[in-house]
Amino acid sequence: MQTMLEDLPKKIDGIDTIETLIIDDGSTDKTVEVARKNGVNHIVSFKNNKGLARAFAAGIEKSLDLGADVIVNTDADNQYRGEDIPKLVRPILQNKADIVVGDRQTDTIGHFSWIKKTFQKIGSASVRRLSNADVPDAVSGFRAYSREAAMSINVLTEFSYTVENLIQLGTDKFRIESVPIKTNRTLRKSRLHRGTAHFIGSQLRTIIRSYAMYKALKVFTFVGLLFLLPGLLLGLRFLYFFIFTPGGAVGHIQSLILAAILIIISFILFMLGIIADLISDNRKLIEKLIVFHRKQR
Repeated sequence: MQTMLEDLPKKIDGIDTIETLIIDDGSTDKTVEVARKNGVNHIVSFKNNKGLARAFAAGIEKSLDLGADVIVNTDADNQYRGEDIPKLVRPILQNKADIVVGDRQTDTIGHFSWIKKTFQKIGSASVRRLSNADVPDAVSGFRAYSREAAMSINVLTEFSYTVENLIQLGTDKFRIESVPIKTNRTLRKSRLHRGTAHFIGSQLRTIIRSYAMYKALKVFTFVGLLFLLPGLLLGLRFLYFFIFTPGGAVGHIQSLILAAILIIISFILFMLGIIADLISDNRKLIEKLIVFHRKQR
């Protein structure tokens, strides 16, 4: 962490005051001691590990409490370079973006495996489609937020905030941009996941959960159609045999029963979609209240 702190810029054009905030997520490597030794302005310390998402949420809340106008999030493993922070904040200062994500240009990172690069592309493409945000590196944690965008952030996942963050803010029509950055080889292995398979599985769950939360009616309608269409085809097949064959529909009752089951399931899913959409509207009202409360600080 000391290497990362020493690399942070001391001055940025357009920024009057730069302050640092460290989130100690129940670490055992003297994080607080090193932070104080290096003149960190603010420290939030958890007694036990709560995970990256909770640490990020705590950092956002504390930054808002301190009155930050622009918030930059980076990792303590020295993966991201402090010299790129001015590039991150510039679009916000120029009022061209509300959120800026650092693009690590993963194709150029030598120590990233072919598998990791491939899934990175597929995952980022999926998030771009779901969030309407043109971000080539969706899981990059090197980000800058305007105060207004930070006030609207609500972290619900327990794994990683990066994907949920983009889907939520993109759905809420915030302006999201990406800037190319350089990276360093990390000083330690990631503690966020237990290998590539675990990381992909966790991110996939987050994508599905987040999209279902913010686009509930679309999700349930799509799944409902997967049951409705086969049900209608089986129903039409039964009618064909019933009308045009000499023996009628004898021997095809099973198809009628299955068609009825599939259509009923699809109807239930459509109703669940409507209910979920109404719940989503209620969630939006709650989010507005949270933003209002944050603005009163």
